[in-house]
Amino acid sequence: MKYINEKELIEKLKQGDDTAFKFIVEEYKNLVFNTAIGIVQNEEDAEDVAQEAFVQVYQSIHNFKGESKLSTWLYRITVTKALDQERRKKRKKRSAILKRLFNSEEEIEVETPDFHHPGVILDQKEQASELFKAIKKLPENQKVAFILNKLEGLSYQEISEVMNSSLSSVESLLHRAKNNLRKNLNDYYQKNL
Repeated sequence: MKYINEKELIEKLKQGDDTAFKFIVEEYKNLVFNTAIGIVQNEEDAEDVAQEAFVQVYQSIHNFKGESKLSTWLYRITVTKALDQERRKKRKKRSAILKRLFNSEEEIEVETPDFHHPGVILDQKEQASELFKAIKKLPENQKVAFILNKLEGLSYQEISEVMNSSLSSVESLLHRAKNNLRKNLNDYYQKNL
């Protein structure tokens, strides 16, 4: 089912139309998943984030005022959910370290850092892996701006709308992110030249 325009689609969603919700999920699932996996860098976590994002869309569509595009709102929700997931994992990891320090008998969950981003060509996987490790080290705002720009292809203006920040702030975040990535990747490229 196709909708004439976004306004009609949003109105159907607000009326609780299940077909409209299925359309939203189908139309935006790649956008949500790709954004999530760029941030959380784990397929299972990205799937959880995507599910949480769509649940929030369903539950809070009545709060959507239409001041931005639906895709901007979805990016905003996805980024928030993905960052929340990252914070939960960090807390869990710190808790595991404390348990280990105090010789707890509980099994400690080991995180596997390897994942495959849908936009990465297979023969560039090793380089992409190093890049994603470096991205993971970036401060949250730099990471989000970089992922939205370089992986999702959003313009600076679109990123400023998603992040609720000024255009100059986005430019600054991206500049700092690129400088930090350059520093973080310098060792890798020095070894592999």
